[in-house]
Amino acid sequence: MHAGALFVAVFLACAVEAVEATTIVLAAGTAREWRSTLIGVGAGVLLLAVVVAALGPAVSAIPLHFLRLVVGGLLLVFGLQWLRKAILRASGHKALHDEEAIYAEELAAARAAEARRVGYVDDWYAFTLSFKGVVLEGLEVVFIALTFGSNQHDIPLAAVAAVAAVLVVSAVGAAVRAPLARVPENTMKFAVGVMLASFGTFWGAEGAGARWPGSDAALLVLVPAYALFGIALSVALRRPEPSVAYATEAAPR
Repeated sequence: MHAGALFVAVFLACAVEAVEATTIVLAAGTAREWRSTLIGVGAGVLLLAVVVAALGPAVSAIPLHFLRLVVGGLLLVFGLQWLRKAILRASGHKALHDEEAIYAEELAAARAAEARRVGYVDDWYAFTLSFKGVVLEGLEVVFIALTFGSNQHDIPLAAVAAVAAVLVVSAVGAAVRAPLARVPENTMKFAVGVMLASFGTFWGAEGAGARWPGSDAALLVLVPAYALFGIALSVALRRPEPSVAYATEAAPR
């Protein structure tokens, strides 16, 4: 995989997770108290840094063929799950992922929660909400960066792409102080699902001992094949639009 393709794949996948984390943090800060929210964000980032410091060397020490087999299988599972949900949303069998609705729901829950001070944290609910959001979504960002980077022997580039995605999404969220509802997240999730499934298939097969014709060039076939398959399923499963009945009143005589 070329460096550009690695950067784009990691950036898009991490941007999706960053949108979800930003939505949670914005809801916590807007409804509750920003100081406690930002302390929660800082604590979450610190925990993720410890995880990266612990897992980075461990992942690099795993034999490459075994790493590609395991990581390829995991990426394939995750990619097919994302692709399945994107297909169901596109075909009308599942509600579209609406960040604005999620933001409103998190905002209402945050406003209804009782305020409680714990130690230096003025609002424990705001702290825990932002902390959990950053850690849960951040762990996926760490997993994506480490697996993609270690498989391509370029963890620094994958880390730069992940950090860039988080910084861009966070900066936009901080600037508008609103849910990133205009981000085409469902389309991004479809694209990320295609990429994860494609790379998972590619690396999993290599880890099992297979040799792809054309080496990395096989990805130029796998990615369009998964994309076309997903689009075809979305069209084939699409529900018909509900017909609108119009009542006709008899004209008075």
